[in-house]
Amino acid sequence: MANGVGSQVFISRLSSYTTIERLKSLFSVFGAVSEARLVRDPKTHRPKGFGFVTFQSPVEAEKAIRAMNGRIVDGRLIFVEFANTRGRGVH
Repeated sequence: MANGVGSQVFISRLSSYTTIERLKSLFSVFGAVSEARLVRDPKTHRPKGFGFVTFQSPVEAEKAIRAMNGRIVDGRLIFVEFANTRGRGVH
């Protein structure tokens, strides 16, 4: 695990049908999820196709990445990686 890596994962290429509840249930298998969120367009409120899941520990986040990266969820191939905690602003 890289130095400075936190317990938040970034999930990209999500289906517009994926909900926060679905995200929580998919990732809670790997540990305690303290937060799950989907990023939405501020004007249309439609999902932008990516989100974040925060775990209680980096070990749980790493387990989720190993298991979920490259999986098909709701008909879409998703990518899961550690979230970049340096620049927290997502636009």
